[in-house]
Amino acid sequence: MLSTSTTFARIRRIALGCFDGLHLGHEKLLEHLRGEESALVIINKFKSKKLCDGAQRELLSGILSVELDFESVKDLSGEEFLRLLREKFKNLELIVVGYDFRFGKNRLHQAEDIETLSGIKTLIVPEFKRDGLSVHTQMIKRLLSEGEVARAAEFLGRFYSIKGRLVRGQGLGRRELFATLNLKSEGYFLPKFGVYAGFCRVRGGLYAGVIFLGLRGSDGELSLETHILEPFSQEVEEGEALQIFFLSFLRENEKFDNLQDLKQQISADIKRAKEFLKKPFEAAFLRG
Repeated sequence: MLSTSTTFARIRRIALGCFDGLHLGHEKLLEHLRGEESALVIINKFKSKKLCDGAQRELLSGILSVELDFESVKDLSGEEFLRLLREKFKNLELIVVGYDFRFGKNRLHQAEDIETLSGIKTLIVPEFKRDGLSVHTQMIKRLLSEGEVARAAEFLGRFYSIKGRLVRGQGLGRRELFATLNLKSEGYFLPKFGVYAGFCRVRGGLYAGVIFLGLRGSDGELSLETHILEPFSQEVEEGEALQIFFLSFLRENEKFDNLQDLKQQISADIKRAKEFLKKPFEAAFLRG
């Protein structure tokens, strides 16, 4: 995130909101903000429950992202909050918000009050619905928590993904089962624990895989790991960037009495994942 006064001076149009995940409803606001003179001003309430990080947000939106810490602004009056924006963006001409935007201490003010209190032209974007449902972050998180990742993608406009770094696992998969890439990530919203078909982005390449998300039976630690389905001979180093895309929930996590039973189940998961990933889908959904 850039933060120089020169950068802020060129900003003339901003959108206010949480913008967690940048779903299709957010896209309606972004239609009014393309270009170098625009910015997203993020009021970050989610902290450890994000659907995307700042870099993803800028990549998906194509414009500057400026974060305001929620704790630092939540007790400001409406007038104080708008004065803060005026001070930060001295050439501000347009504020874009959603129909349900509220601001000021105790959420006292609503979207219609922005122009009245500040004199800045304000565009209020109406509610956006898909399939008769209002598109918003909490609904998408609910779908993810139920394992409905394909349905969530319809409202996100992309497959949900988690970014992180490669960490070394216990080595059991490589020795006894199927080799996996283990991802460590912090702060992302986690979908329902289980086994998924999806993709792993590593070193610029995109590889089909079977994803396990859950608590390891051996030590109870959280694990997010992917077995690459196609030939993969690269030696990825610990700390390298990984990104996991969730396309379809395959099954619940299970406990197995022995490694042979587990291996048979993983073999079945691989077969199901390969069949699912043969289906056509929009490449644009593998973005961010």
